[in-house]
Amino acid sequence: MANQRVSLFLVAMLLTFISRPAQSRTLESDTEVLRAFRESIDPNSVPPYSFINSWDFRMDPCESSGEIFLGILCSTPVDNNSSTRVTAIDLDGIGYEGFLPPRIGNLTEMVILNLSKNNFRGPLPGSITNLRKLTSLSLSANFFTGTLPARIGQLKKLETLDVSQNNLSGSIPASISGLRGLLRLSLSNNGFTGRVPSLNGLWQPNSLDLSNNQLYGNLPTLPGHLRTLQLSHNIFSGPISSISRLQNLRILDLSSNRFSGAISEGILMLPNAVRVDVSYNRFSSLEVSRFMGSEMQLQELHANTNHLQGHLPVNLVSAKNLRTINLAQNRFTGTIPREYGAKVEGSWRTLFLDSNFLTGGLPQQFLSRGLRISGSLAHNCLICPRNITMCHGGQRPASECVRQGGSNK
Repeated sequence: MANQRVSLFLVAMLLTFISRPAQSRTLESDTEVLRAFRESIDPNSVPPYSFINSWDFRMDPCESSGEIFLGILCSTPVDNNSSTRVTAIDLDGIGYEGFLPPRIGNLTEMVILNLSKNNFRGPLPGSITNLRKLTSLSLSANFFTGTLPARIGQLKKLETLDVSQNNLSGSIPASISGLRGLLRLSLSNNGFTGRVPSLNGLWQPNSLDLSNNQLYGNLPTLPGHLRTLQLSHNIFSGPISSISRLQNLRILDLSSNRFSGAISEGILMLPNAVRVDVSYNRFSSLEVSRFMGSEMQLQELHANTNHLQGHLPVNLVSAKNLRTINLAQNRFTGTIPREYGAKVEGSWRTLFLDSNFLTGGLPQQFLSRGLRISGSLAHNCLICPRNITMCHGGQRPASECVRQGGSNK
């Protein structure tokens, strides 16, 4: 009987221990931030299969396993008396609707904040600049409004800053140049205005995307290690010769601005450039020296819709890797170089020369029925047989050709 009483006592004690909530290991203030963040999200935008729906505050956020508190990462405590800290909020992009509460700045151990591809709205709280250990801040494809926090430069450990595809406005803070460890900066598809501050304080970035804003002025001072530079669809103006010093550049997109002057040979001869797009600007000349053969990587050149004049550059044929050329909608005159003939039968895959003032007949290779190249020679002053696909669309009226000094007679 005594043994039975002892056994019942032990079972009761065990059940009491099991039913007692485990001591929270997550710092209480971190848990409160997560709770506030969860409450800032419209419950009607939280599907049952989503990360946010798995946040069950009856459990400890950092001690949970399996399907609880998805999208949350925590630090490992150094000993049994230490609290764990939230180090990452990495949400699924399924259309959560809500805002970013100011208390987010209390997660001072956070390294990653990713809310991309949702419907968050409202301003970016200034407290976000308290997250001094952040290495990645990704808020793209939301509806955030207001300005980029002026003290964004305090996030010295940032490697990725992506706030693209939002409704942000105002100027780009000068402090952004203090992000010396930044590798990728994307502010594209917003409403940023004004001049771009000097960015030469960014020592390491390989990707800079400021496209689709309302930025104006001359090119800013740019980091020397860039591999991708995208400034399209802004109001930038002036020359672009300074880009020729960016020797690591692979992708250059300056389209749809108001740049002027020359497209210098230094830009086309950048040793690693694969794609150059300077279309829809106000350039007046295209400088092409004899390329250094197979050493050049250039595959695509888009210089259409400018004010380019003179004869077509013969030396384009010496760019061994070039496949796509678009020089349409300019003011080129003279004949199509006969050297282009061998290229349209060889390595060139796309050639647009339409809407210029080119004259004379076509190099013989252009007349081949088996020609596989795509493109157009329409709206020039050429002798262009109608049975040739690239001639479809017709030529300019004789009166236009006479005014420009060209003739298809």
